[in-house]
Amino acid sequence: MLSRFSIYLIGQIGEPGGKDMEKGKIISIEERIPKLKKLRKRKTNRRLIFIISLFFLILLAVGYFQSPLSKVASIEVKGNQLTPAAEIIAHSGIEKGENIWKAGARQAEKNLERDPKIQQADVSVTFPNRVKISVKEQQKLAYLSKGKKLFPVLNNGTILKEAVGSTPEQLPILYNFKAGAELDQLMDSLEQLPSEIVNSISEIYYAPKKTDSRHIQLFMNDGFEVSATLKTFPEKMVYYPAIISQLDPNVKGVIDLEVGSYFKAYNSGKEKEPADEPIPQP
Repeated sequence: MLSRFSIYLIGQIGEPGGKDMEKGKIISIEERIPKLKKLRKRKTNRRLIFIISLFFLILLAVGYFQSPLSKVASIEVKGNQLTPAAEIIAHSGIEKGENIWKAGARQAEKNLERDPKIQQADVSVTFPNRVKISVKEQQKLAYLSKGKKLFPVLNNGTILKEAVGSTPEQLPILYNFKAGAELDQLMDSLEQLPSEIVNSISEIYYAPKKTDSRHIQLFMNDGFEVSATLKTFPEKMVYYPAIISQLDPNVKGVIDLEVGSYFKAYNSGKEKEPADEPIPQP
């Protein structure tokens, strides 16, 4: 007779036809109890380890937020040329000593992008307490002449307030322009042109006429003069290298791009075509 702590598990395995039978095996519960106890102990230990780990993590977090490590210790600025780093930091609204996680990276980016000199800003927080500000500034495309001073002009038409104190880069110098639609249109045109053409321009004068309120006059570094209108300037000026390749470099004059394209030498009152072959048209 079996003990009351055991059970019989009897199974029958029959061959096709149900002729063969196999006696069931007896599995003792007493054998299973130690295994069950081990499983329960493991689960209990895991829960205890989890609770203790969570408790220490909370302690570490509380300690970190109350320690100097959670305060902004350094602010690094990269990509700036037009704006001093101190000015960028001030515009961002982030200050040293404030909580690193309350610095507001997204708000700082919005603050910086309100500056007309900055095209794009990226603010990131590096553990434990460093802030990095990366900016992409607007492009400087020309200088505006005011009296004897030259002021940088950006591609969005912004005129910087501080005059340059040294010889500027090889960029066009603008005369008779002021902030407004004409300057914005010119800067948009220069931004569309290849850099080699922009760098070949020495001076640009705003010279409106009765027939064209947006007439401009350009003096090139190679000695030629260009008469054009802002309405079609970028479309026609892009052909400048092809036009001068058909001209005698020793005969200087005016290249008129207002209507069509033709050339008039300085030492001749007659207008003549730049070359026997047609000039490429926009």
